[in-house]
Amino acid sequence: MNQENLTYINVMLGSLAIIGLYSVLWRENLVYRTVEHIFLGLAAGYAVVGLWKDTLYIQWWLPMTGKLTDDGKFDSPGFWPYMLLFPIGLMAYTVFNKEKSWMSRIPIGIILGLWSGQQIQIYWNKFGPMIEASMVPLIPTATDSFFAVPTTQLVNGRIEQKANAVQILANLYPTEAINNLIFLVTLLSALAYFLFSVDIKGKALMGFNKLGRWMLMIGFGAIFGSTVMARFALVIDRLAYIWQDWLKLGV
Repeated sequence: MNQENLTYINVMLGSLAIIGLYSVLWRENLVYRTVEHIFLGLAAGYAVVGLWKDTLYIQWWLPMTGKLTDDGKFDSPGFWPYMLLFPIGLMAYTVFNKEKSWMSRIPIGIILGLWSGQQIQIYWNKFGPMIEASMVPLIPTATDSFFAVPTTQLVNGRIEQKANAVQILANLYPTEAINNLIFLVTLLSALAYFLFSVDIKGKALMGFNKLGRWMLMIGFGAIFGSTVMARFALVIDRLAYIWQDWLKLGV
């Protein structure tokens, strides 16, 4: 069997698997169940191999046994206390034993503790720039930042702004000012919707709260629309695979 036939068989099996998976749109059937189990089995196999090659082998096995050079000599000595991590990891599987299931809480507690500590830094690295980006000026200029200090120069012993700095400060952008105003109103109204510590009374506060609800609905609608478009892009890509890579090869 030549390479061309192997390629055709590979494409044909992939196309039949796609059709089998999308057959669930008609109703749940044996073909869909079979393809689903094959897909999950392959995914689990890839995950196990990837876990060993990308994580356990690099971050646990090599530091424990030491790294070998091309001529078979150790480049760095092994750190054998890493062996203690193996029984601790195996303790997580005692969850399947009713009598010794309490032992599984030890590695789970260690993982959750380390994960919680890392999430504090990850949280700030993720949301800190968002908080900083939300501080937009209502009267924007061509300067790089809202907190930027205008460029100055020393003239006859006096500090004066440079000519180009004066020109920059006088360069207002009305469209950006409107965008920033809409952004700030949306941000504050959305935050006001989640204000539960005090009673929301008064027409102004209730109206602002209702505006935040509408803004959230618009945002969630946009997210849902982009999600649907992404799913359609996936379907179109799979249909193109069936039509171009399989049917045009000659069924």
